[in-house]
Amino acid sequence: MAPSFDNETSLFNFVVRDGNGVKGIVDLGISKVPQAYIQPPAEQINKKHASKCEIPPIDLSKLDGPDHDEVVNQIVRAAETLGFFQVVNHGVPTELLDSLKQTAHNFFGLPPERKSVYRKEVSPSPLVNLERKDYISMAYTNDDEALQQWPVECRDVALQYLKTSHEMVRKLLEALLGNLGAELDDSKIDGFIGKKMVNMNFYLTCPNPELTIGVRHHSDMDTLTILLQDGIGGLYIKVPQDVNMEKKGEWVEIPPISGALIINISDMLQIWSNGRYKSAEHIVHTTSTKSRVSIPIFTTHKQHKRLHHYPKWWRKMEQLVINNFCFQIT
Repeated sequence: MAPSFDNETSLFNFVVRDGNGVKGIVDLGISKVPQAYIQPPAEQINKKHASKCEIPPIDLSKLDGPDHDEVVNQIVRAAETLGFFQVVNHGVPTELLDSLKQTAHNFFGLPPERKSVYRKEVSPSPLVNLERKDYISMAYTNDDEALQQWPVECRDVALQYLKTSHEMVRKLLEALLGNLGAELDDSKIDGFIGKKMVNMNFYLTCPNPELTIGVRHHSDMDTLTILLQDGIGGLYIKVPQDVNMEKKGEWVEIPPISGALIINISDMLQIWSNGRYKSAEHIVHTTSTKSRVSIPIFTTHKQHKRLHHYPKWWRKMEQLVINNFCFQIT
C-alpha cells in the first residue's frame, strides 16, 4: 500500500529520513502532487510567453589569441545586460561533462538506504512550499576532505570537474574585474574564489508541472556560478534590463547548447561592480516528459576577506549605487 502524504511529517519521513527523495514519489506512480509541493501562482511563470535567449555562446579559446579584447567585451556586455551567458571551448572536456551527467543520474538512482547517508537534518515547514527536486551539495575545502566526505559514487568525477574548470573561472574573473579597473594578481583572484561547492540536482518528471517548481525565484549569493545542464532545458531568467528584443521584467529561457557551460553573474559580483554587472533572478521549471539533471559550481570569496578590501575601483566611480548591504541566511 502506498504511503499517505496528507501531512508534512509523513512526507518528510518518506522523502528525507528514509532517503526516498522525490524519486521515491515518482517511483510509486502517484499521480497527485502532494500539497507541500504545490506552488502559489506568484512562484510560477507562463512558459508559453517566455522567449528563448538567442545570444550565441562565447568562445573562450579566443581569449588566448588576437581576439582577446573582443572576447572580453563580449563577456562584459553579457554581464552588464542579462547577467547570464554561455561559453564553449572552455577547457572542460566534453567527455567529462557527459560523465558528470551520467554520474548524477547514477547517484540518484541508488537505493534509498544508500542516499539517506547523505541527508541533511532539515524538515519541511508548512510555511514553505517545497521544490520538486532531489539534490546533493558537496562543499570543497581540500582534496583529502573531499575524498573522505563526498559520496564515493560521484566524488572522483565531481572533483575533476571542479579542478578542470578552475582556469576558466580565473580567466572570466580576470576579464570582469580587470574591466572595472582592478589590479589583479594570483592571490587576489584566489580570494574571490576561495570557497567552492558542487551540487548535483535531479529534477523529476511531474504529472502537473504547472503546479510545481524545480527551483523557485532567486538570485545566487556567490561570486560566479558555473552551470552544466543537460539537453532537456528548464532554466529561465528574468531580464534585468532592456537588451536586444527582450524587455526588462520578461522571462527568457536559457536553452541547452551541447558542450556549453552557463555562466551566472551572482550577487557578490553585482555588489563589487556597484551594480554594473547584473545578478539576474532565475527559476527552474519541471516537466512532465523527462527527468533532467544539472550540476552547478558555486564560487565565492573567502569568509575572512571583508568586502571593502576588494573594491578599490569604486573610488573611480562618480556615485555609489550599492553601498550598505546585508545578507541574512535563515
